[in-house]
Amino acid sequence: MPIIEMHMMVGRTTEQKHKVAAAVTEAVSRSLECSADTVRILITEHATDGFFVAGQTMAQRAAARAQEISL
Repeated sequence: MPIIEMHMMVGRTTEQKHKVAAAVTEAVSRSLECSADTVRILITEHATDGFFVAGQTMAQRAAARAQEISL
């Protein structure tokens, strides 16, 4: 039974999460030649202050990008 774990920022709609889950399920079941019924997908959402890239939170990175754009 394939178990797929996804991590993403909060803010996506339920519809968007359904669409990505359906697309990943289809790709995994086709690639692994297994039934879609055996594919499990776990989505974990993270707040902007709990997800880091290069030592900065996503909130800090967004603020820095906004400042760069306004210059």
